[in-house]
Amino acid sequence: MDAPYRLKVFANSDELSKAAAQWIASDIASTLAERDRYTIALSGGSTPKKLHELLAGAPFKDSIAWNKMHVFWGDERAVPFEDDRNNAKMAYDTLLDHVPIPPSQIHIMRTDIAPEQSAIEYEKILHRYFPSLESKSDFSFDLVILGMGDDGHTLSLFPGTKAVHEEKSWAIAFYLQAQNMFRITLTKTIVNRSSCILFLATGSNKAHALKEVLEGNYNPDKYPSQVIRPVDGKVFWFVDEPAAEGLSVSRKGAK
Repeated sequence: MDAPYRLKVFANSDELSKAAAQWIASDIASTLAERDRYTIALSGGSTPKKLHELLAGAPFKDSIAWNKMHVFWGDERAVPFEDDRNNAKMAYDTLLDHVPIPPSQIHIMRTDIAPEQSAIEYEKILHRYFPSLESKSDFSFDLVILGMGDDGHTLSLFPGTKAVHEEKSWAIAFYLQAQNMFRITLTKTIVNRSSCILFLATGSNKAHALKEVLEGNYNPDKYPSQVIRPVDGKVFWFVDEPAAEGLSVSRKGAK
């Protein structure tokens, strides 16, 4: 992965989640010192769940200016909101039901309509929020939180799918044959215009993919996380020691 990134390795997933919560709270505060809103795209998965629970508790519940937060999602499974596999449901259960963000500032990827229509509606919302991305200095989200699967996917950009290479649309829907379901996802086009991207990766099952994504040859059809290369933003990788076990010593030393 040629694009500059910062790698931080933690002893375990709990330490990683604590550090991520502290880092996010600090970034929110510094951003809101300069402008009046903070836009964030959330991720699904077990590691973000721990992060959400920390942010919903002390001291972050009382110290973060939640009323200025504008919440989005990176991707979603086309299953009902009540389904435990729904990323938005997880975020509500672990974070959003516990902090005072105005409902009008929370933008789920709808699953009560056709997936293609949901993607179209989401793109319209994104264009209202980010009307001018013409110059290199214009950012989309303040922060996008991403996970990485053991196959190297991120968002719903899975190996061998056309979604990996989508450049025109900001949000798309497609049928993922391997999972027998539709997925709705942001594309690299809008994510790579973010001010900051925070990858979270934990567990030894991620070690091989992490090594290939960060140190291997560029092959996004096999390791889609490699397409996340911000135009002018920053990328942080927060990983635990089991996930980092395959990285070179010099990389692991960059804590």
